[in-house]
Amino acid sequence: MPDWRRAGGLPSTTATIRSQPEDFRVSEVMELEFSGDGEHDWLLLEKTANNTLWIARQLARFAGIPLRDVGYSGLKDRHAVTTQWFSVRRARGQDHAWTDFRLDGVVMLQCVRHCRKLRRGTHRANRFELTLRNVTDDPRPALERIAASGVPNYFGEQRFGHGGGNVLLARRLFAGQRLKREQRSLALSAARSLIFNDVLDARLEAGNWDVLLPGDIASLEGSNSHFPVEVVDETLVERCRQFDVHPSGPLWGRNGQADARSEVERQVLARHADFVAALERHGDAARRSLRVCIHELETDYSGDTLTLKFTLQSGSFATAVLREIAVCNDASRESAVA
Repeated sequence: MPDWRRAGGLPSTTATIRSQPEDFRVSEVMELEFSGDGEHDWLLLEKTANNTLWIARQLARFAGIPLRDVGYSGLKDRHAVTTQWFSVRRARGQDHAWTDFRLDGVVMLQCVRHCRKLRRGTHRANRFELTLRNVTDDPRPALERIAASGVPNYFGEQRFGHGGGNVLLARRLFAGQRLKREQRSLALSAARSLIFNDVLDARLEAGNWDVLLPGDIASLEGSNSHFPVEVVDETLVERCRQFDVHPSGPLWGRNGQADARSEVERQVLARHADFVAALERHGDAARRSLRVCIHELETDYSGDTLTLKFTLQSGSFATAVLREIAVCNDASRESAVA
């Protein structure tokens, strides 16, 4: 996969991440009021070194239901300690004895009943606690910069699979090969994410990734609302400076042409003409902010260890933050190879 541009250039700091799963902690931030009854059990699980889809399969097997009746809001890293919600539909007239559910690396923190299935994208944000080890050079200047300016909202490399495997899946899908439902979802997400990242990279090259331009589609902070920018006046400049609005990029699909008004987007879309044409047959277009704010940032730098705590809106990747701070060696890859 490409080594997309960074806002601050290549960091002089280097570090090791994921030396152990406990070095990468993620918790969903979800604001819900549970009904207390209904046909769905909602389970808050803390899982270590397990991926979301595998956990969902184990829950479905335990409950004796199809996988499609298990819900989760987002996919979480495998090489991490993550806390996230799942929903499991109750089979008619059946109660699940969740006190009997046992799975290595999984702790059940809460179980409540609710009238609805958990849908993708329900959680508002993710809270991260990351430990970087073997840190060289002082990372504090970069930390000050990203706290003040945010970071490019790239999709993380995990979206594309090991060695870009999910992009290859997309090419197979678009060539007419039938894929399993899970593979199809991964392939489509990877194709959309590749186009978005290339648009963001082009804006970084032009030096305008974090400002609004005429012809942009502006994204409102903390919402899925967007509006076209015809003229960039002082009010819009100030709103962008205050992180109230951001420039956005395409998540390509049907009707995407109506929003592709900037020359940068048109150039990138032309480079991916095969993906663009195929994605128009697989779901509607959407937009994603080119910039993401880092909320509630806490740092502790001592010796050669840096601990970070911060919150990102759902859908944004902690690795997009880390790549602005340090060139990171991911120890989990080495252990996987070994």
